[in-house]
Amino acid sequence: MLDRAAIAARIPHSGTMCLLDAAVDWSDTTIFCIATSHADPANPLRANGQLGVATGIEYAAQAMAIHGALLSDANGAPRQGYLTSVRGVTLHVERLDDLPGRLDVRAERLSGDANNVLYQFSVSHAGRCLVEGRAVVILDAAAVDRGEMPRTESA
Repeated sequence: MLDRAAIAARIPHSGTMCLLDAAVDWSDTTIFCIATSHADPANPLRANGQLGVATGIEYAAQAMAIHGALLSDANGAPRQGYLTSVRGVTLHVERLDDLPGRLDVRAERLSGDANNVLYQFSVSHAGRCLVEGRAVVILDAAAVDRGEMPRTESA
Protein backbone atom coordinates (compact mmCIF):
# COMPACT_ATOMS: atom_id res chain seq x y z
CA MET A 1 0.00 0.00 0.00
CA LEU A 2 1.18 3.55 -0.77
CA ASP A 3 0.12 6.43 1.47
CA ARG A 4 -0.55 10.00 0.34
CA ALA A 5 3.09 11.09 0.72
CA ALA A 6 4.29 8.17 -1.41
CA ILE A 7 1.69 8.98 -4.05
CA ALA A 8 2.65 12.68 -4.11
CA ALA A 9 6.30 11.69 -4.59
CA ARG A 10 5.39 9.71 -7.71
CA ILE A 11 2.94 11.97 -9.54
CA PRO A 12 3.17 15.63 -10.56
CA HIS A 13 0.38 16.67 -8.16
CA SER A 14 1.35 18.21 -4.85
CA GLY A 15 -0.21 19.87 -1.85
CA THR A 16 -3.98 19.86 -1.83
CA MET A 17 -4.03 18.91 -5.53
CA CYS A 18 -2.87 15.43 -4.58
CA LEU A 19 -6.39 14.08 -4.05
CA LEU A 20 -5.74 10.43 -3.22
CA ASP A 21 -5.10 9.14 0.30
CA ALA A 22 -3.76 5.71 -0.62
CA ALA A 23 -3.12 3.28 -3.44
CA VAL A 24 -4.41 0.12 -1.82
CA ASP A 25 -3.87 -2.51 -4.51
CA TRP A 26 -2.53 -2.67 -8.06
CA SER A 27 -1.46 -5.08 -10.78
CA ASP A 28 -0.10 -4.67 -14.31
CA THR A 29 -3.59 -3.72 -15.50
CA THR A 30 -5.54 -2.32 -12.54
CA ILE A 31 -5.27 0.03 -9.58
CA PHE A 32 -7.54 0.62 -6.59
CA CYS A 33 -7.17 3.83 -4.57
CA ILE A 34 -9.10 5.54 -1.81
CA ALA A 35 -9.72 9.22 -1.14
CA THR A 36 -11.39 11.41 1.46
CA SER A 37 -10.42 14.83 0.09
CA HIS A 38 -13.84 15.17 -1.57
CA ALA A 39 -15.27 16.15 1.84
CA ASP A 40 -12.59 18.76 2.58
CA PRO A 41 -13.95 22.33 2.32
CA ALA A 42 -10.47 23.36 1.14
CA ASN A 43 -10.52 20.97 -1.84
CA PRO A 44 -9.04 23.04 -4.70
CA LEU A 45 -11.58 21.67 -7.19
CA ARG A 46 -14.60 23.04 -5.32
CA ALA A 47 -16.66 25.65 -7.12
CA ASN A 48 -19.64 27.60 -5.82
CA GLY A 49 -19.33 25.89 -2.46
CA GLN A 50 -19.52 22.33 -3.76
CA LEU A 51 -17.58 19.59 -5.49
CA GLY A 52 -19.39 18.44 -8.63
CA VAL A 53 -19.32 14.79 -9.61
CA ALA A 54 -17.38 15.50 -12.83
CA THR A 55 -14.35 16.20 -10.63
CA GLY A 56 -14.35 12.45 -10.03
CA ILE A 57 -12.60 12.26 -13.40
CA GLU A 58 -9.58 14.02 -11.82
CA TYR A 59 -9.58 11.48 -8.99
CA ALA A 60 -9.50 8.71 -11.60
CA ALA A 61 -6.80 10.53 -13.61
CA GLN A 62 -4.58 10.64 -10.52
CA ALA A 63 -5.13 6.91 -10.00
CA MET A 64 -4.06 6.40 -13.63
CA ALA A 65 -0.99 8.58 -13.02
CA ILE A 66 0.09 6.61 -9.97
CA HIS A 67 -0.55 3.36 -11.85
CA GLY A 68 1.74 4.52 -14.65
CA ALA A 69 4.38 5.59 -12.14
CA LEU A 70 4.24 2.22 -10.38
CA LEU A 71 4.72 0.40 -13.67
CA SER A 72 7.61 2.61 -14.83
CA ASP A 73 11.03 3.25 -13.37
CA ALA A 74 10.48 3.66 -9.63
CA ASN A 75 13.53 5.93 -9.33
CA GLY A 76 12.56 8.33 -12.10
CA ALA A 77 10.98 11.73 -11.61
CA PRO A 78 7.21 11.90 -12.12
CA ARG A 79 6.36 12.27 -15.80
CA GLN A 80 3.89 14.91 -16.83
CA GLY A 81 1.03 13.38 -18.77
CA TYR A 82 -2.04 14.67 -20.53
CA LEU A 83 -5.55 13.37 -20.18
CA THR A 84 -6.36 13.76 -23.86
CA SER A 85 -9.95 12.55 -23.93
CA VAL A 86 -12.70 11.03 -21.87
CA ARG A 87 -15.44 8.98 -23.47
CA GLY A 88 -18.56 7.17 -22.42
CA VAL A 89 -18.68 9.10 -19.15
CA THR A 90 -21.77 8.55 -17.03
CA LEU A 91 -22.42 10.78 -14.02
CA HIS A 92 -24.73 9.02 -11.55
CA VAL A 93 -25.02 11.80 -8.93
CA GLU A 94 -24.63 15.59 -8.91
CA ARG A 95 -21.90 16.10 -6.35
CA LEU A 96 -19.21 14.39 -4.26
CA ASP A 97 -18.74 16.70 -1.27
CA ASP A 98 -21.96 15.64 0.46
CA LEU A 99 -20.85 11.99 0.77
CA PRO A 100 -19.38 10.93 4.12
CA GLY A 101 -16.40 8.60 4.34
CA ARG A 102 -14.18 7.49 1.51
CA LEU A 103 -14.36 7.28 -2.25
CA ASP A 104 -13.17 4.14 -4.02
CA VAL A 105 -11.27 4.95 -7.21
CA ARG A 106 -10.57 2.20 -9.74
CA ALA A 107 -8.82 2.27 -13.09
CA GLU A 108 -8.18 -0.56 -15.50
CA ARG A 109 -5.68 -0.33 -18.33
CA LEU A 110 -7.45 -1.66 -21.43
CA SER A 111 -4.70 -1.09 -23.99
CA GLY A 112 -1.68 1.05 -24.71
CA ASP A 113 2.06 1.34 -25.02
CA ALA A 114 4.85 3.23 -23.24
CA ASN A 115 3.33 6.64 -24.09
CA ASN A 116 -0.40 6.19 -24.74
CA VAL A 117 -2.86 4.33 -22.57
CA LEU A 118 -6.60 3.69 -22.66
CA TYR A 119 -8.15 3.25 -19.21
CA GLN A 120 -11.61 2.39 -17.99
CA PHE A 121 -12.36 4.07 -14.65
CA SER A 122 -14.95 4.38 -11.92
CA VAL A 123 -15.38 6.32 -8.70
CA SER A 124 -17.72 4.77 -6.13
CA HIS A 125 -18.98 5.43 -2.63
CA ALA A 126 -20.30 2.70 -0.32
CA GLY A 127 -20.73 0.34 -3.28
CA ARG A 128 -22.58 2.89 -5.45
CA CYS A 129 -20.98 4.02 -8.71
CA LEU A 130 -20.81 7.83 -8.90
CA VAL A 131 -18.97 8.36 -12.18
CA GLU A 132 -17.54 5.99 -14.78
CA GLY A 133 -16.05 6.11 -18.24
CA ARG A 134 -12.92 5.68 -20.35
CA ALA A 135 -9.91 7.97 -20.69
CA VAL A 136 -6.96 8.23 -23.05
CA VAL A 137 -3.73 9.39 -21.45
CA ILE A 138 -0.53 10.50 -23.17
CA LEU A 139 2.18 9.71 -20.66
CA ASP A 140 5.05 11.63 -22.24
CA ALA A 141 3.82 15.22 -22.39
CA ALA A 142 7.35 16.37 -23.24
CA ALA A 143 7.08 14.56 -26.58
CA VAL A 144 3.91 16.51 -27.36
CA ASP A 145 5.61 19.76 -26.34
CA ARG A 146 8.48 18.95 -28.74
CA GLY A 147 5.97 18.44 -31.55
CA GLU A 148 6.32 14.67 -31.59
CA MET A 149 2.78 13.39 -31.80
CA PRO A 150 2.62 9.89 -30.32
CA ARG A 151 -0.04 7.66 -31.81
CA THR A 152 -3.17 7.39 -29.71
CA GLU A 153 -5.42 4.45 -29.07
CA SER A 154 -9.00 4.54 -30.25
CA ALA A 155 -11.34 5.27 -27.39
